[in-house]
Amino acid sequence: MPATPRITPNTFHAAPHAPARRALLAGALALVLPGLPGVRPARAAAPPSAIQWTLAAGYGPGVFMTDNLRQFAARLSESSQGRLQVQVQALGQPHSMADIRKATGEGAITGGQVLGSAMSAEFPIAGIDSQPFLTASPQDARRLWKYQKPVLEKDFAARGLKLLYAVPWPGQGLYAVSPLNTGADLRGLRMRTYNMTTDSLAQYAGAQALDLPSGPALEQALQSGGVDLMLTSGATGVEMSAWRRFKYFYDLRAYYPKTLVFVSARAFNALDEALKNLVLQAARAAEDSGWTQSENQSRQALQTLQRNGMEVLAAPPGLKLFFDRFGERYAIDWLKQAGGSEASLVFAPYHANK
Repeated sequence: MPATPRITPNTFHAAPHAPARRALLAGALALVLPGLPGVRPARAAAPPSAIQWTLAAGYGPGVFMTDNLRQFAARLSESSQGRLQVQVQALGQPHSMADIRKATGEGAITGGQVLGSAMSAEFPIAGIDSQPFLTASPQDARRLWKYQKPVLEKDFAARGLKLLYAVPWPGQGLYAVSPLNTGADLRGLRMRTYNMTTDSLAQYAGAQALDLPSGPALEQALQSGGVDLMLTSGATGVEMSAWRRFKYFYDLRAYYPKTLVFVSARAFNALDEALKNLVLQAARAAEDSGWTQSENQSRQALQTLQRNGMEVLAAPPGLKLFFDRFGERYAIDWLKQAGGSEASLVFAPYHANK
């Protein structure tokens, strides 16, 4: 690139205005002589009426969920030709996942991504995908979402939210520092918890529950050796370099919890119809892409765990029996909390169409 010409008093009569004049001249030449060497059109600015959205990421950089959210934002900004500018805030800057729902309601952000089961206290149906062994494959998880989504959309709308899309984590397994053969082996161990399912499991197993959602506290616990058990996906384990602490991964495929992406209903409803359609199109594309990424991540993650010295194992019969019994008990407790009417709208068609 040629060096920027030095401005001297003789360059223009009014040197302070020279940059503006050069930019104006270059812009004019670019319009009439687009092929002229050295003439570059000025970068297009955002339309003066551009709408600004801010979405908070629920996970850190490099996580496929975060990448998917950024791709959604970029796709929407591009397809709207800049009319809708979408910025993605990094995790913890300033909102943690636990803050995103509240911050959206207060108008501090437009929306974000949150693990559905982490919202189950407010939206019980959001936690249905974290019922152990309700789903046994990605195909089951997608079929469950087919019947869960319309119920959840209605519940979100009643609370001023617009649900856009959902992406599942790979099947959940159990990380452990020592071999496990039966449920009794979990007793007294320090177990990471982050939603109602893991809280219930720790209590059922007699383990010591440690509330550690994704973030600095979990990272510190892993580094210091402060956690002995963790129920999460292979992909999450790779993200955390779980082999620093754990030696065993039991591939239970216990459930496929989904991350939900939503915005304020007020913000969505303020858009014109053309922009609303673009948002929904981008959401469908993000959901389809996210489900494919999730399946790919699952396969790759187990290989990565093994390459880093972890043993990837099927659950021994005694451990499987323990989890089967826990799943039955959890389903009963969940139904009591969620209420039969809404749950039946999901359970009935899901089981009828296996």
